[in-house]
Amino acid sequence: MAQFYVDGYHPGDPFVAEPHPSVAARPSTLPATTDVLVVGSGPAGLVLAAQLANFPDVDAVVVDRRDGPLEVGQADGVACRTVEVFEAFGLADRLIAEGYRVNEVAFWRPSPADPDRITRTGRIPDVEDGLSEMPHMIVNQARMLAYLRDHVARSARRAEPWYGLHLTALDVEEDGADGSDEYPVTVTLAHVADGVETGATSTIRAKYVVGCDGARSSTREALGLRLVGDHADSTWGVMDVLVDTDFPDIRLKCAVQSATEGSILIIPREGGHLVRLYVELDAVRDAAMLRDGVTPAGLAAVAERILHPYTLEVRDVGWWSVYEIGQRLCDRFDDVGPGEDRPPRVFIAGDACHTHSAKAGQGMNVSMADTWNLGWKLGAVLRGRARPELLHTYTRERHAVAQELIDFDRAFASLFAGHGRGGDLAEPDPEEFPRYFREQGRFTAGVAVRYGPSMITAVDPAQHLATGFVVGTRFHSAPVVRLADAKPMHLGHVARADGAWRLYVFADRRGPAGDDTPFRRLGDHLARLVARLTPPDADPDAVVDVRAVLQQHHHEVETTDMPPVLRPRKGRFGLVDHEKVFCPDPTTDDVFDLRGIDRDAGCMVLVRPDQYVAHVLPLHADPELADFLDGVLLEPGVTPGGRLAPPAGRPRP
Repeated sequence: MAQFYVDGYHPGDPFVAEPHPSVAARPSTLPATTDVLVVGSGPAGLVLAAQLANFPDVDAVVVDRRDGPLEVGQADGVACRTVEVFEAFGLADRLIAEGYRVNEVAFWRPSPADPDRITRTGRIPDVEDGLSEMPHMIVNQARMLAYLRDHVARSARRAEPWYGLHLTALDVEEDGADGSDEYPVTVTLAHVADGVETGATSTIRAKYVVGCDGARSSTREALGLRLVGDHADSTWGVMDVLVDTDFPDIRLKCAVQSATEGSILIIPREGGHLVRLYVELDAVRDAAMLRDGVTPAGLAAVAERILHPYTLEVRDVGWWSVYEIGQRLCDRFDDVGPGEDRPPRVFIAGDACHTHSAKAGQGMNVSMADTWNLGWKLGAVLRGRARPELLHTYTRERHAVAQELIDFDRAFASLFAGHGRGGDLAEPDPEEFPRYFREQGRFTAGVAVRYGPSMITAVDPAQHLATGFVVGTRFHSAPVVRLADAKPMHLGHVARADGAWRLYVFADRRGPAGDDTPFRRLGDHLARLVARLTPPDADPDAVVDVRAVLQQHHHEVETTDMPPVLRPRKGRFGLVDHEKVFCPDPTTDDVFDLRGIDRDAGCMVLVRPDQYVAHVLPLHADPELADFLDGVLLEPGVTPGGRLAPPAGRPRP
């Protein structure tokens, strides 16, 4: 829900930001310093780059050992929650238009009448109703990365990754007592061409470094961390192919388990013809191929054996690979060791700190969620808007999620291979895998994450006032109508990846009428709170963005009835922002009913910049709201040393 022309009309693409002044002076070689060095331009690295690109006053450099952008292969499943995140970048429509939408999952097992033949045993919805307004999509990882690179290139920083650079050394200096060491992390980068180091090196100093450089992460090694967990106990081949087959469910996501030939996962791909096959390879049955070398022809032969009596002929291979299953996890995701009490300077994310099988479609999604969690925190600290202690919450929150992923993946991989949930080889219950798939639907959709209490997640919320907005979980969007223009839309889609906190005020029954209602009194208090936390050169919603949802029909209320905090003036002309207030959508379920909002009392729902619910409070609890935010945010002018200078901006009217 982008806004533009607030500072005056101009022709051209409104989604291309005005270039930051630093762009004109940018050197043609790798800079000597940067605020954030991102190592790796995969999913985790580019989500981080995209988030940081939305902060024009933050400089980020992305390096990658590859010679250029990824073109084919690797991950492809895009969970509902990830599509929600892409909506915050304005990229969801593009992703949905191009990708394959997963609607149902079919399960195939040996026929009871003839175990040498497989038969369909059931079909279930891929995502339960009401879980998300966004679908589960299949899109080639290379295309996902292209969307993110385009977003970064359109940003004010006009940034692009630096290719052919590999981290070989990293040194973190302790800050001086006055915090004077502005760039405490020194990184040595080896130059790489065609996968081989050339002997040349470059050095860059950074305030923060984030290693998004995969399972063989050199950043992790430089920190002395290691992945710990299970050794691989099975091998799988994966290939994207064009096939000629009489298998009836080739355009459905399918889990196929044969009696003696192994298992296969079928994932239809975008475009109507391409399909991905995950093929189980057995150490005994496929020993010769594993010994002599796996080939696409060999994988196709195994796939056809599993699909018997159906035939499958591969006409073209777009990409293929072989991988081993192993669930492994680092004990921490930053450079703060046991007993140390300092803000972290170096982080790892994605496969650099957790690895697992690919079949549950979680790797890319969880990796991007790692840096979605970290990016706004880095931006807030660098811009002097949040306390440096905020950065400790990254490892605390994401390590717990990664451990859940490891536990889930271990059970999922075992069941998919035809074993019991605990990996036992006893005759499995044929309904156990479909049942587990349904039970874990929230997890695979990416919406089961619940962050524990911390400085950014309330310990004792008034949860009874909004039972559908559980503190610590992602803000579950719902349909509404925007008051100013009667536009039906989703409430969650007002949240952009701009680093702002969102405060949704769900009004009591009396709504905005009268000068002495809870809603009106709260509006006056919020105006003072927002003004106190907002830099003088920033728009009034840059730090805390206040929105309201009324219970009245949009025909029964006037925008001019709203308090000033819901009609903020923005830009150099001081124009009123009319898009802060919403009403229930009369054509569908009421948002108050959908999300369990107490109609008599109303409430406030505070949402973090990464769209997770931080607090639920009564309408009269503005002092408690202020105390909570003061525990995270810093007032302008009282920021600890080391903050960036405020960006040059316009005076706020």
